Amino acid sequence: MAKADKPLSGKSALVIGGSRGMGAAIAKRLGADGANVAITYLSNAKAAKAVTAACTKSGGKSLAVKADAGDTAATGKAIKRAAKTLGGLDILVYSPVSIGGGKIDEITEETFDRAVAVNVKGLFFAAQTAAGIMNDGGRIIAIGSVFSQFVPLPGLDMYAMSKSAMMGLVKAWARDLAERNICVNCIQPGPIHTDMNDPTNDFGKLLASMTALKRHGKVEEIAGMASYLAGPTGGYVTGTILNCDGGMTL
Repeated sequence: MAKADKPLSGKSALVIGGSRGMGAAIAKRLGADGANVAITYLSNAKAAKAVTAACTKSGGKSLAVKADAGDTAATGKAIKRAAKTLGGLDILVYSPVSIGGGKIDEITEETFDRAVAVNVKGLFFAAQTAAGIMNDGGRIIAIGSVFSQFVPLPGLDMYAMSKSAMMGLVKAWARDLAERNICVNCIQPGPIHTDMNDPTNDFGKLLASMTALKRHGKVEEIAGMASYLAGPTGGYVTGTILNCDGGMTL
């Protein structure tokens, strides 16, 4: 039985897009909670190594696999490798993102396809592969965005569209996988302080001003929500869209 301070002891998790930002924080938190943790990364092997080192320091197994989230074959192989190395799969977190900025008259077919490949197609086939090998009672957690429901600025077309699709998939999968007691949920962050989102520049200050708390969130706050959904006390939550946005969408 897992100890209270290690609620995920004996569990195995894979964080797709786990080398930076929210994905890295989630991977480290799951490791601290006792899980064996694998991550995928796109290009920064050094950052990925730092994440796996932190997870190993927490006492579990860890590995990093290079795989483009927009390449379904590569991601599928990474999922199977993670499950084989860690001795199974209990938790899948899908965290990569393609923002694909631009207004309606600026979007190219290439931009459209990349956003869909990473944010929608990549998620779908990662979840399909993971569900096929996941232990009953597992968890699938998608990292979405409040911009799926709230579009405060122009130029968020592809991001809003693809993240909205994520919500629909999560609700459908919650029904599909309920008979196996696999819970599927979506966390929708608001503005979060990451290397891609600087709270000190003009755009960052504008986003913070739209929140009730007047600040950016911390990656650790997203990780804490993921920890809850992945842990034993989150077992009655499924098909739910959970905003973590500082009150941006009030």
